[in-house]
Formats: sequence, structure tokens, C-alpha cells
Amino acid sequence: METDTGPDVPPDAAPGWAQWLGARVAALRYEALPAQALYWARVGILDTVGVTLGGSGEAAAALACQALDGAPGPALRLGTRQRLGVLDAALVNGAAAHALDFDDSSNTMGGHPSAPLVSALLPLAEQLGSSGRDFITAYAAGFETETKLGMAVNLHHYRKGWHPTATLGVFGAAAACARLMGLDGAATATALALAASFASGIKANFGTMTKPLHVGHCARNGLYAARLAGLGYTANAAAVFEHKQGFLDVFNGPGTYDIAKAMAAWGAPYDLVEPGVAVKQYACCGSTHPAIDAMLALVREYRPAAEDVEIIDVAIHSRRLNHTNRPLPRSALDAKFSLQYVLARALVDGQVAPKDFEDPAWRDPRVAAVLARVRAVAYDEAGTDAERFGFRGADGRRAFGNGFIAGATSGSTAGADDRSIAGTGHGSWTGAVSGIARDFASDSARRPVDQDGADRECANHFAGHVALTLRDGRVLRAGVEQPLGRTSAHPLPADLLRHKFMQCAGMVLREDALGAIADDLAAIDALPRIAALTRRIEEAVRGGD
Repeated sequence: METDTGPDVPPDAAPGWAQWLGARVAALRYEALPAQALYWARVGILDTVGVTLGGSGEAAAALACQALDGAPGPALRLGTRQRLGVLDAALVNGAAAHALDFDDSSNTMGGHPSAPLVSALLPLAEQLGSSGRDFITAYAAGFETETKLGMAVNLHHYRKGWHPTATLGVFGAAAACARLMGLDGAATATALALAASFASGIKANFGTMTKPLHVGHCARNGLYAARLAGLGYTANAAAVFEHKQGFLDVFNGPGTYDIAKAMAAWGAPYDLVEPGVAVKQYACCGSTHPAIDAMLALVREYRPAAEDVEIIDVAIHSRRLNHTNRPLPRSALDAKFSLQYVLARALVDGQVAPKDFEDPAWRDPRVAAVLARVRAVAYDEAGTDAERFGFRGADGRRAFGNGFIAGATSGSTAGADDRSIAGTGHGSWTGAVSGIARDFASDSARRPVDQDGADRECANHFAGHVALTLRDGRVLRAGVEQPLGRTSAHPLPADLLRHKFMQCAGMVLREDALGAIADDLAAIDALPRIAALTRRIEEAVRGGD
């Protein structure tokens, strides 16, 4: 017999967090959104539609569609001329959106915010006849919901093994769809409570088709939750987060989350504005991107031949190394999560492109010959050899900085052949790195890592450091504080964003149609009907289905 099913909250208690969130989502208006939030929403939507089109032919999306009953409906399966039911389209488009692992990220969420939102909203907007203004408002509501949830539960949530894109994205999708449907605060809170029971996704399935399926699953379930709530379905909106067996204590654990912090940060600023939408340059796990940028900085500056490199040392944060330390990738999908593979590819080709994660490219013997030379460590762990990467602490010893990269080590105690640079990570999405970073002013700002690990939570999680030991004895070093595009303060330039869209969408759409579709997406809030946009995309599919 089941017990403990009541709300577990006194009748005179303050509204639960689901109710608090529901009220704010329902109250959000387009006119109240700051211009920068609208700008970054357009960026996120444009980028997500592009990578969804690019991923539409991947097996993860095609097989997900094949497993469904396939009943026709009003919603477009992007990249094809197939029309599906609204829920089915959300699932299949969601899987496609993440299939290339090229969709945007969020530092706050610890995952991919836009793919669950756009995948859920597009089919619903087609069905409802929604305008672009309604769409972008709903997107902003969902983005703020899932990222502020991320603020409350991370980093514990991420480190525990949950995939926040799915476990938090389902709430974003539910909030976004509820807003698009015009649900009131109470019904939106119910949608969020339903989403809590739909939340799932574990990192053990990274490197397989199941990871992109997480996105399809949460997009569908978020949309389903909103539709159920709109019909009057019931759920524990009063305490679904706070209950002793609710989302927070079950998924995180007592004492590992901070609701008050997230509530205080709602809209102050909007997460769309700061830290913003993290647009990817490379079609692989974002945790590898800082190291790719550092490697490409070295390749551009020194042009070392692969056969002249004896050892490749790389250091990223332990949070990111845990799922990217894959010395011998076993599939094209696995290669997307292999730090060793992407660095070897960057060294051999001078770029990391989407085609590098297809069959048989990941088996390239030139790259395979380099894999064994890559040594990966976590820069925030006690015992890591900071000397190898050219770091110096305030006491004269070399040590990794707490939160920043080291600058160039010219004038250090290293030998004359120890040459170092620090790359900013500026460059195109195909991997050209054009800048060399400034030196940091003082070694005193670079505190040694606390040997008991106490500094780990404070350390910059987005840095990457690479040291190449050449066969002639020289050591080349580079580091980035964060990859280009990671925050609104370090954005991917608009021309590169559009180029990325054209490349991805061009995999399935006619070249002559790409410009107009990109223009529509870049000004999506001006569209009278989203359905006109999806019709244009459908008509542009090469060959069709």
C-alpha cells in the first residue's frame, strides 16, 4: 500500500516553489523582457533550429521516429517533409536537436537549455497558430525556469550523475509550453509538478544514442505535462519540490540545494542575458571545447607536425574530465566525448568539424596514432603536476590558479626551449583560433590548489590547458579561461553564428532557401505565425520524404 502521498505542507504555508514559479511564468510578457534577453533568445532559437536540421538524419533521430506508431499530424519533423503528432514531433525533433551534440549550453543549468524548449514549442506553436512574439516569450519563460532550477541544485546535481539537460529541461519545456498555451499560474504550477514525475536522464548513457533521446524525452514530457495541466490533471503543485520525497530531496538530497538563491535571482538578471547562451563551435561535448581551443591556438601559432609531438598533456576540471576521459573511443558517438580524440584530431587537421564524428572518420589511422600520446588530468585535483603546464604560485612554486588560467610564462625558471602562449579561444566554429591571450599581471593572483580539495568548488570549471612536448625537447603551452561563445561576455560573432546555421541546415535544405530561413529565425518575434516558418523549412527540404 502506498503512503506519503499528501502535500506534506501546512495549510497556511507560503506557496510552494512550483506555485511561485508558475505565477511568474504565467505573468511574463514580451514587453517586459529586456532587449538583450530578446536578442539572446533569437540566437538560441536560430542555433537550435540549425543543429536540429543538421541532426535530423542521424540514427538517434531516425530510429526514435521509427519506434513510434508514426501517426500523421500537424507538426513537422524538421529536416523532412513528414508530419507527425505534436508529442511525437517534440520527441523526434528533440533527439535530432542533440544528436550532433552541437546545441547550445548554459553554465547555470549545467546542460543544454534550448534544445528541450525549441523542440517542445515548435510543434505546439504549429498546432496553436502561435505568433513569433508568443514563441519567443514562451522560450524566455522556459529558459529562466530551467536555468534557475539549475542554480538551485548544481553543482551537486550534475556531479551526482544526473543529466541536467533532461532532468531540468523537462521543467523548462513544461513552463514554456504552459506559457505558449496561456495557462494561468495555478495550471502552470501543476505542469511543473507533473514534470517532476517525468524527470529522468543519467550520464551513464553519455556517448550513446540515449543521450540525445534524453532531450526528445524531456521535450515531449514537458509538452505533455502542460497539456495535461491545461485539461485539469492534478499533481502536488503545493510541495512537489519541498516534500521529503519530492524532487529536491530525491534527486539531490537534503542540504544540497538552495531555493532562496534561485528565487532571488529570477529575472535579476535573466539567465539569457548573463551568463547568456553558450553557443558551441564544435560538434562534440562542450566539456572538451576549452582544450580544443588551447590546442588550436598552438597549432595556429607553431604548426607542429603530429609526428614531431612526443606527448600531449591536457588539464581540464574534474567535473568535465569524468565523462570525457576516453582514451580509446569505440564509436562515432563515443568520439564526441573523448578528450583524447578531439585533441588528436585538432593536432592532425588543425580543426574539429562535424564530419569528424561520422563513420568512418573517427577511425582515422592518423588520429589513432596520436591517441596513446595524450595524457589527461584534472587541474583542480591534489597532486596534479602544475609545473608541466607552466603555472607559478605566489610562493614561487608552480601551481594552477584558482579560477583563471596562467598567462605566458616568459621569464620563468623554465629553460630557453620552454615556450608558452595562452590562447583566448577566439576563432571560427570550424576551429581556427586567431588570438593570443594577455598575460595576467601578477603571479600572486594564481593561488595553489588546496591539497585537501577545498578549492574545487571555487575553481573555474571552464578552463583548458594543453602542453605539447616535442621530440626536440621544446614544450609548447596554451590555456583558455573559457571557450569562445561560452558566455554573453565572450560571444560567438554573429557572422560565425550564421555560418554555423548555414552549414548545419545546408545538410538537408536547398542552398537557395537558407538565407531567407535564417533571416526569419533571426527576427522570429516579427513572424505572424510560426507555422509559416515551418512550412518554408518543409518546402526547402532537398528531395523530401
